[in-house]
Amino acid sequence: MASAAEQMAANLSWGALGKASDLRQRIFFTLGLLIVYRLGTYIPVPGIDAEALRKFMDQANQGIGGMLQMFTGGALGRMGIFALGIMPYISASIIVQLLTALIPTLEQLKKEGEQGRKKINQYTRYGTVALATVQAWGLAVSLEHGSLAQDPGMFFRLACVITLVGGTMFLMWVGEQITSRGIGNGTSLIIFVGIIANIPHALAAFFAQGRSGSLSPAVIVGVMLMVVAVIAFVVFMERALRKIHIQYPRRQVGMKIYDGSSSHLPIKVNPAGVIPAIFASSLLMLPTTVATFSGNQTGPVMSYVLALFGPGQPLYLAFFVIMIVFFAYFYTANVAFKSDEVADNLKNQGGFIPGIRPGKKTEDYLDYVVARVLVIGSAYLAAVCLLPEILRRELAIPFYFGGTSVLIVVSVTMDTINQIQSHLLAHQYEGLIEKSQLRGKKRGATTKKAPARR
Repeated sequence: MASAAEQMAANLSWGALGKASDLRQRIFFTLGLLIVYRLGTYIPVPGIDAEALRKFMDQANQGIGGMLQMFTGGALGRMGIFALGIMPYISASIIVQLLTALIPTLEQLKKEGEQGRKKINQYTRYGTVALATVQAWGLAVSLEHGSLAQDPGMFFRLACVITLVGGTMFLMWVGEQITSRGIGNGTSLIIFVGIIANIPHALAAFFAQGRSGSLSPAVIVGVMLMVVAVIAFVVFMERALRKIHIQYPRRQVGMKIYDGSSSHLPIKVNPAGVIPAIFASSLLMLPTTVATFSGNQTGPVMSYVLALFGPGQPLYLAFFVIMIVFFAYFYTANVAFKSDEVADNLKNQGGFIPGIRPGKKTEDYLDYVVARVLVIGSAYLAAVCLLPEILRRELAIPFYFGGTSVLIVVSVTMDTINQIQSHLLAHQYEGLIEKSQLRGKKRGATTKKAPARR
């Protein structure tokens, strides 16, 4: 039987959005900062030859350039101040999370509550500055080698590094502000807006290729149907759960005896989310990105590596799958779902899995269940990320349609809608509480007190 909260959420009316003033302010605040981000992608880095850059990106847009364009919202193609995007912050966050699970000092710091969380966030910011500086310097040197700088030299490199690192740190601040004062996860929304902003141009190029006869109408219709099917499949898998039955025994609190209750422990089919796909894509993009911006400066070793690990190559696809599966298991075991902590929490709360002893046996059982569930979860991630790569290679689709992009768009959309529903549900609860308080006051006002007895 559904709870009262679930019934209220099912009957939730989106018309209540007009009455929830706090939610409206959060939405407008989020939209305002996202507009500022989009405007910043059009502000160029000083010293860039715009015409040479435009011609270069037109040639590189088919491969790795299309992927980078998608993740930076087009800022890389225009070499805007947000050309690095928010990816250095995401990479630093993932690295710090993994180090927290591996280094006992950081793990102890995580358990110190709010103070420890602030310290870990500070380490993440330092890591973001370091990663952004290295990437910006490499990008500046690559721009010089690609003859895309008007006045190459140390001054250009320093100006490029300062501008790009400052843009990344500003985006990090924007993401934190959206998360705390807006609606949804700020970092995810920045990537989401960057991906969405490139879709109209990508679709126009796709349909233009159909009009020119390069693609048949059957292929165009098939690709569109496949996109709808992939989105539906991602939504289904992201909502899929493996529920483990939890039993709580009868307990006595004071003079009251509470009957035993039961609940369930939900385990997502994909506990790691989109992190394995992002991490695998970032590692595989590294050699191709360097080669793309360095023009003809690549040596024989780099050329051989690119021939093997270029986008769409069999070895590239094989390593892509292997790294997605590896990071899915590694990130889930060390960050997303720690079975030892879950087992300890169940033991401290008096809960147990029927037929499984609390403690070490429960931990082993959870590891067993999660390992089997991740077989499906990692295979789902690999299939979603691999299918567009194969189609791009076979059909020569003129825009980057990546499984990672689909995962991010669907996940962020679902998370943002859930947060909006939570705010509307809280507003509805507040309205009911205010009505009950007003009724209580009215009853108190109409009821006359009886005279005191002497």
